[in-house]
Amino acid sequence: MTLEPLLNAPPAIQIHVAAVVPAAILGAYLLARPKGTRLHRLLGKIWMALMVVTALSSFFIHEINLVYGFSPIHLLSVFVLAGSWRAILAARRHDIRTHRRIVSGMYFGGIVVAGLATLLPGRIMHAVTFSGNSWLTLVLFGLIAAAIVAAVGFRPRRGRVA
Repeated sequence: MTLEPLLNAPPAIQIHVAAVVPAAILGAYLLARPKGTRLHRLLGKIWMALMVVTALSSFFIHEINLVYGFSPIHLLSVFVLAGSWRAILAARRHDIRTHRRIVSGMYFGGIVVAGLATLLPGRIMHAVTFSGNSWLTLVLFGLIAAAIVAAVGFRPRRGRVA
C-alpha cells in the first residue's frame, strides 16, 4: 500500500477520498451502535455532511468518461444527494423505517459497492491499495471487513433488551 498515487491525484479526487474514508468508518459505527441518542444524531449529521461532500466532489472526477465526462457512478452521486435530503426529512418526521432504509442504502450502495469498484485495476485506489507493502493491504482489508461485520452483525434486534 502506498499513498503516492493518491497524493499525485487531482484535488477533486483527494477531497473525495478525504470525505469518503471517514464516512465509511463513521457509517459503520453508526449502523452498529444504538439509534436515536444525542450522539447518534450528532454523528449522523457529520456523516451526512461527509456524504454530501463525497457526492458533490464526484462531479469533478472524470476518470471514466462515458457521456460528456460523466459515468454511471455519477448517477449514484445524484441518488446520494437526493437520499441525503430524503433521509433528513424522514428523520425530522420521525419516520424511522424510511430513514433507516435510505441511510442503509446510501452506506451499502454509495460506500461499500462504489468503494469496491474503486479497487478495479486501472483505478487510483487500486494502485494505492495493491502496490508497496502488501501487509498494509491485508490490514486495510481486515479493518474494512471488521467494520462491515460490525455494522451488519451487531445491530440491535427488535425487542431485545440491551
